[in-house]
Amino acid sequence: MFQLRDRDFGDTPALMADIGRRARAAARPLATASAERKHAALVGMAQAIERGIPAILDANAIDLRNGVDAKLSPAMMDRLKLTEGRIRDMANAVRAIAELKDPVGEVIAAWDRPNGLHIERVRTPLGVVGVIYESRPNVTADAGALCLKAGNPVILRGGSDSLNSSAAIHACLVEGLIKAGLPADAIQLVPTPDRAAVGEMLAGLSGNLDVIVPRGGRSLVGRVQTEARVPVFAHLEGICHVYVDRSAKLDMAVAIAVNAKMRRTGICGAAETLLVDRDAAGTHLVPILEALAKAGCEVRGTPEVMAAFTPAIAASEADWTTEYLDAIISVRLVDGIGEAIEHIETHSSHHTEAIVAEDAASVARFFADIDSAILLHNASTQFADGGEFGMGAEIGIATGKMHARGPVGVEQLTSFKYRVRGSGQVRP
Repeated sequence: MFQLRDRDFGDTPALMADIGRRARAAARPLATASAERKHAALVGMAQAIERGIPAILDANAIDLRNGVDAKLSPAMMDRLKLTEGRIRDMANAVRAIAELKDPVGEVIAAWDRPNGLHIERVRTPLGVVGVIYESRPNVTADAGALCLKAGNPVILRGGSDSLNSSAAIHACLVEGLIKAGLPADAIQLVPTPDRAAVGEMLAGLSGNLDVIVPRGGRSLVGRVQTEARVPVFAHLEGICHVYVDRSAKLDMAVAIAVNAKMRRTGICGAAETLLVDRDAAGTHLVPILEALAKAGCEVRGTPEVMAAFTPAIAASEADWTTEYLDAIISVRLVDGIGEAIEHIETHSSHHTEAIVAEDAASVARFFADIDSAILLHNASTQFADGGEFGMGAEIGIATGKMHARGPVGVEQLTSFKYRVRGSGQVRP
């Protein structure tokens, strides 16, 4: 298989302008497509992905070899790597999206006015969505399927590190579109690794792009948030916390802390800081840290954490605001729920936080006082995922407060309009 990065795609601004125009042209037929036709397209995509497993794995092998040559971090390599199981999971996520209720045309609210007017608020597609992402070739399928379900054309710009994998997956999505009689341009993949393509998308493709969703590291997301001329759904980084209250069950605290950190260290929902109630330190701290260390995690802590657990190394001030995306966790003791909340509100990226506790008052205060997109009680932060929320999948996690927050799924990819029905009323 050839490597896409080796091809000459010519004039990048002209290429991107054409992609934008074709996406806009696909918007109306997609917005008015029936739920049944979109369902058929999604089912066809899932089937094509499963049939395409050998080709996708071959393409991914090229990307993995390139990743080794480029000295990508272990976390980035984990995000990049596809296996047959991960590809089947990808196909199943597309099927799950297919089975979701179609949001387009849903009446969100309706009411009657004293003058007899009947008013409805109705879901509509957002428009053309641009998704800019690094590694994670599965985003190609997730984003394409979610945008299609919500009636939005999408322009996908994957990283050069995953371009071959993304292209193989994209071919399966187009196959599903064509088979269902929908425009092939409804899901487009930017074929060039030229970074100028990102700049063209941030500029809005001459008004043809309505919203951008970046998924990647701090530098990518920061650039998008700074330079984009269209709305952005994003989180800058996932500095996620687990707080173990004095009322926590020990076995549960151990299991949640290890899973939150070590299940997959390279995802945005991985825990980066562990806070332990000082009143529980004598019973809970060492067993939790021993379990983390046994799982291969490096522990960085305050002096009192180091005194209790000698393998720990000193945490610097920077550790409390670092997204490791690796098998490293920073640990400190806090004086109860109040100090835990203060630490989180000071250092968190407002992505995902978890409390392990049996005391209802502590849980209620945690939920009320912390302003993060996702809060969990007695559950791992790794559940911060649209698929785990029953959304089928997600296009990303948003930590802003306008329009979308938390997992961005099908409903979050819609806007709304008002339909007003009268019987000849005129305004006095």
